[in-house]
Amino acid sequence: MKNNIKNIRFDIIGNLETTRNSSRRLEKLRKKEKAGKMDALYRKIVSGEEKISLIGLGYVGTPIAVAFAKKAKVVGFDINEKKIALYRSGIDPTNEVGAAALRATTVEFTSDETKLREAKFHVVAVPTPVRADHTPDLSPVEGASRILGRNLTPGSVVVYESTVYPGVTEDVCVPILERESGLRCGVDFKVGYSPERINPGDKERRLETIVKIVSGMDAETLDVVAKVYELVVEAGVYRAPSIKVAEAAKVIENCQRDINIAFMNELSIIFNKLGVDTKSVLEAAGTKWNFLKFYPGLVGGHCIGVDPYYLTYKAEQVGYRSQIILAGRRINDDMGRYVAENLVKNLIKADKTVKGARVAILGFTFKENCPDTRNTKVFDIVKELREYGIEPVVADPVADADEARALYGVEFVDLADVRQMDAVVLAVAHREFAALTEAEIASFFGSGVKTLLDLKGLLDRDEYERAGYLYWRL
Repeated sequence: MKNNIKNIRFDIIGNLETTRNSSRRLEKLRKKEKAGKMDALYRKIVSGEEKISLIGLGYVGTPIAVAFAKKAKVVGFDINEKKIALYRSGIDPTNEVGAAALRATTVEFTSDETKLREAKFHVVAVPTPVRADHTPDLSPVEGASRILGRNLTPGSVVVYESTVYPGVTEDVCVPILERESGLRCGVDFKVGYSPERINPGDKERRLETIVKIVSGMDAETLDVVAKVYELVVEAGVYRAPSIKVAEAAKVIENCQRDINIAFMNELSIIFNKLGVDTKSVLEAAGTKWNFLKFYPGLVGGHCIGVDPYYLTYKAEQVGYRSQIILAGRRINDDMGRYVAENLVKNLIKADKTVKGARVAILGFTFKENCPDTRNTKVFDIVKELREYGIEPVVADPVADADEARALYGVEFVDLADVRQMDAVVLAVAHREFAALTEAEIASFFGSGVKTLLDLKGLLDRDEYERAGYLYWRL
């Protein structure tokens, strides 16, 4: 009897072990099959049998599309038909890739969403702005997901590049893709995340020369996402362990920069009150090897001035109120008002009437040598000056004039028409402004003391003060 029981026990244990071994073998076969499908997709992209699509052709999406088109067939999609027409004509409204590159590219630019059905590897690169109350506005990425979902085919990989808080890709975008396509994530299609790191206006740090963070929902997806990006990113890729890690890594990059600039802006306010030149202080401190060389300034644009709010929003959802990040945001968001106040103070010092004073602002974009005016903090100066009864004129030879008109109602004037001014604010460090001579700057002013605010510290302070200017900078 005991032997029979023992034999039965051994049989049960043996059967369980056999079942476990069978399950392990089956799982290995499944993983091998998944990896094989992903490898097959990569090979088909390289051979031209499958296409890559770019959804969103702005400052980020267009350079990616043009880069991929050198290695694969690419569909470039945007809902803006006017922009598509410009690209097809070889005109680059972003100035990121240039007319010559557009004329030479094989990207199929289209506003026909059904063309997305021809691709199996999709990259979503649309903006992620904030609302007036500083909460995330996910409508662009949600809209792009709906469009892509309607045209998603089985076996596809979808990679998001838009900067978001941790969880958006899997918790917000995936359900939209599933609902619109009727497909199941992880079974019929896969998702990944690879945050954009393109620096608009920077001709040295480009997509090809910046290490690219990549991530995927599983090992097979991560591998194919990494291989596809390695086709164009010469600097290589960094494989993040999860999508949420990659999302978090991107958002803290801009939070860190925002906080450092806020510190410099606070120092500028302090040193201004002490009568000490901030730029001179930073140059002296910068002689130490480990001093971080940040500078005060207006912090706008669609990245640094926005992304911190995405992280603090998510933090509040899980019960934490940010201390440092929001403090930095408050300082940086207030710099437009601070500049306007100091302009008014200097007009009074120059014995100029404040209300109705003739003021020119040179530069309107959020950064130098870039036409992008989205979330520019120069407009904060304009709004604040209006509170004092001053309607400034704005000149910017680089900015997108149509965009400025549509977003802010601001009409630019030619630099040649900037004359008889009581004060001039040099707000953006465009090459055109950096090349101005003292005589050219003097021609902007009328009679009396010349009030000049040099927000980027482009000019030689001593030279202009010797020439009789009332000179001020951050």
